[in-house]
Amino acid sequence: MKNVIHSFNRLRSYCEKENFKGYDPYDGLNSTVFQAIPFAKKSAICRLIMIQTFKRCPVNLRKLFLVPKGYNAKGIGLFLQGYCNLWQLINTKPELEKKLGSKEEIYCRIIELADLLLTLQSQGYSGSCWGYNFDWQSKAFFLPKYTPTVVATSFVVESLLSAYEITKNGQYINTAFSSANFILNDLNRIEKERGFMFSYSPLDNRAVYNASLLGSKTLSLFYKYTLENEYKRIAKITTGAVINIQNEDGSFPHSDQVGNTWRDNFHTGFKLESIRTYIECCKDNQFEKPLEKGFNYWIDNFFDNKTGLCYYYDRGMSDTIDMHCAAQAITTIYKLGKFQQYENLIDKMVSWGLNNMFDTKKGYFYFQMQGKKKNKIKYIRWSNAWMFYALSYYLKGKYNG
Repeated sequence: MKNVIHSFNRLRSYCEKENFKGYDPYDGLNSTVFQAIPFAKKSAICRLIMIQTFKRCPVNLRKLFLVPKGYNAKGIGLFLQGYCNLWQLINTKPELEKKLGSKEEIYCRIIELADLLLTLQSQGYSGSCWGYNFDWQSKAFFLPKYTPTVVATSFVVESLLSAYEITKNGQYINTAFSSANFILNDLNRIEKERGFMFSYSPLDNRAVYNASLLGSKTLSLFYKYTLENEYKRIAKITTGAVINIQNEDGSFPHSDQVGNTWRDNFHTGFKLESIRTYIECCKDNQFEKPLEKGFNYWIDNFFDNKTGLCYYYDRGMSDTIDMHCAAQAITTIYKLGKFQQYENLIDKMVSWGLNNMFDTKKGYFYFQMQGKKKNKIKYIRWSNAWMFYALSYYLKGKYNG
């Protein structure tokens, strides 16, 4: 634990020094050079090539192509939740204040980050919402920068609710509650055999199952606070729509586009965590068996004996190891109440990550390892905000059980 706390404090110092601002694997279209080429920025193929080149290249091309560092709202939400976890931990274990920093200092960070999130809202929608600070092109659709998504909004809302619980600042909870209007009114609804799913953003009509479930999760949290039956009703319908397409082996498809051909670790974790949130917040256990079936599939297929984790369900598909997978795995196991049961697995992931993917001199986590090749680019959201977030849950699990 001493080594973990030391490394966590190094990571925290690095992120604070960077002012929580940095690069992202998908920010290639923020290149001033690329934006100056009219035909390229209007071409979906060129945009996709640009993003994938920047993401896959082990050399950081961003300074050369004039990509600025920026605030990512989802990343800020992860940092905020991490600091809230620290405050809660120190509040219950005051003796940890000497090891993890003063409670007052952490409280100030919570206010700083929560206030920052208020300024990062996307404008022109029915309620509060957040998107990414870069244009994003996928195979399915294009989203201009700051287009709000249900994914980014979900993470921000949860962190603002946590910040409210600590600070009692009404602006945080009111802003969070306002996003219900975004989810219910601005997101498109994709009809399914049973119920419907939410679209990823207001600009598309594609069902990405983990994204829809994050919308369900957010409505479930609102029901917990307000007991507003409409939130529970819609959360139940949209959760059930995903449960209905669960495979016999317990796995879930990724989306309408990719289907059963692609399943990865951390998106599966999102699904499991969201279903658990619905069950707990809405006091409805009808999805308990599908959740346990999904969890068993995830545990049996996404982890190995060496590193503790795999990116894909089929280990033969790729030898990629990504710290985002480790971060979400730690969080999913913690939030499903299985930390003690799988503590050895979690310890293995944390130990492997610190020994192989952490720059001990500078205090940040690398992006990915493919085979024996490491991509050491320091992404503020993808690997570092996520590991800050996950290690805060790890510490809560170790000290509070």
